[in-house]
Amino acid sequence: MSPASPPPESNQFRLLAERRFGPFFLVQFCGAFNSNLLKNALVVFLTFRAARFGGSGGEAGSGVLVNLAAGLFVLPFVLFSASAGQIADKYEKSGLIRATKAFEIAVMALAAWGFLAGSLAALFAALFLAGAQATLFGPVKYSLLPQTLKDTELVGGNALVETGTFVAILLGTIAGGVLAALAGSGPAAAAVAVVGLALAGFAASCFVPRLPPADPALAIDWNPLRETWRNFRYIRGNRTVFLSILGVSWFWLYGALFLSQFPDYAKSVLAGGEMSVSVLLATFSLGIGAGSLLCERLSGHKVEIGLVPFGSIGLTVFGVDLYFASLALPGGALASTWALFSGPYVRVIADLFLMGLFGGFYIVPLYALIQSRTERHHVSRVVAGNNVLNAVFMVAGAAVAIALIRLGFAVTEILLAAALMNALVAAYIYTLVPEFLMRFMVWILIHSVYRLRKTGLDGIPEEGPAVLVCNHVSYVDALVISAACRRPIRWVMDHRIFAIPLLSFFFRTVRAIPIAPAREDAALLERAWDGIARALADGELVGIFPEGRLTPDGELGAFRPGIRQVLDRTPVPVVPMALSGLWQSLFARSHAKVTGLFPRIRLAVGERVAPAAATPERLRELVLGLRGEWK
Repeated sequence: MSPASPPPESNQFRLLAERRFGPFFLVQFCGAFNSNLLKNALVVFLTFRAARFGGSGGEAGSGVLVNLAAGLFVLPFVLFSASAGQIADKYEKSGLIRATKAFEIAVMALAAWGFLAGSLAALFAALFLAGAQATLFGPVKYSLLPQTLKDTELVGGNALVETGTFVAILLGTIAGGVLAALAGSGPAAAAVAVVGLALAGFAASCFVPRLPPADPALAIDWNPLRETWRNFRYIRGNRTVFLSILGVSWFWLYGALFLSQFPDYAKSVLAGGEMSVSVLLATFSLGIGAGSLLCERLSGHKVEIGLVPFGSIGLTVFGVDLYFASLALPGGALASTWALFSGPYVRVIADLFLMGLFGGFYIVPLYALIQSRTERHHVSRVVAGNNVLNAVFMVAGAAVAIALIRLGFAVTEILLAAALMNALVAAYIYTLVPEFLMRFMVWILIHSVYRLRKTGLDGIPEEGPAVLVCNHVSYVDALVISAACRRPIRWVMDHRIFAIPLLSFFFRTVRAIPIAPAREDAALLERAWDGIARALADGELVGIFPEGRLTPDGELGAFRPGIRQVLDRTPVPVVPMALSGLWQSLFARSHAKVTGLFPRIRLAVGERVAPAAATPERLRELVLGLRGEWK
């Protein structure tokens, strides 16, 4: 039995002090730090000191090598992810983590020799092997979270992992740039750093607690093509998960394309040096970390996919503005790195930070959604399939960037094209899965029109069927309750409200059940009874407004006997709830003056009632008690 949900005041940072999460967080932090130190040191060397490592001179030559390095790192995800996913599902995870960290030590020893010897071949080989190590670790990393965290901790855990990853990217990129810029001693310093971080990561892995394997009877298929195809067939069986994975993969293409262009952007647009590259990467990474942490607060301890469209909008808006901000920059060399935080350069820094912030809003809910809607015994293989698609998208992005450079496109034009493409891809995904846009509408309603206070949400069962009953005050009651509830709700509602323009998009998306009196449409009434019974038989939540209409005066009307017909046919628990504060709001029938622009409202949830005791009179009494005098 899972432990009780954390109290509302809990936050994700307490997980860092717990052994089930803290050592794992350090392991992934050190790994991300190390791989980015290696990549950025190599990128800076190629961009500014290509001759020492056997690279060709010129902006185009260094640009091609930089994008080649980016593609080489992600290639192992295509080649080895299928096997990595099976291994992660079959075997105990703490042992796998220690094995991958031991492999990392060997890889970074090769990289250290490449730095000291000035061998581009050795460094590229180490970069490829570092990608292979990350491929093995990835499925363990993301499948471990739903296995160790409660559902209410999943968003917070993912937020910490994404924040830690991008803070590690920040530190790694800064360290890589700083070490590469050291006159004379840069290669030696980079060599010592990568080996030291690998050893630190292995030490942290020794404290990761044991976890039972998800599927110990799994027979591993070592044919990567066949297993990858089998994985994709499984993933495509869950449309929401599959399209979420496509959304994640697009984000990594978008982010990797931006990050890989920063060296040339710093050199050709800002006319800066090595440190300016680190500042750009650090700004973007800090933004993603901040956005990831804000997800916990904005989502209310649940997987809130309404943040995903919000994030994609920001990625496009500030990506486009970055292009125009770049055009407005003065000519000439950058006076110093600190000059980036003054004058017209501030707009560039702000755009990068806000792109990262909205990127955090975009990526954290998608990862949490994939984990929460995938069967536990298959999470590692789904993550492996996700990694394959991520890699394919990132390699494609690197290939496109190389082609555009060869065609003579400026780096600012490449970044503008990526931002515009983001808008098209996002619109396409949201058209295929309107649930994202529906949740976005709900989230905007709750965070811009109303200020919602929630009490007693633990009364709503985490799984299994139940009927939710509530007073009916406004046209947006169903949206407000859906925003507060972690589970989808099948709403039963008057067919006329169901047909209201704009709101009908929400009602159809959540598969609401329209109902009409027998005298108006007896066939629709019968279909409604059948739809309610099927939904409850399938273990879903069904929401009903037993008054049968919007209140005309703010008072609680009599509950109609239809609720008994539902329970007699399918006996399930009933959860009473009450909305307060909506009567004098914008979407109610009240003719009284609307009270304020952002009215405070409340949703109070009571204890479950057994089906035999759930009479209309008893339920009305409970709802009235929950509401109190506040309409």
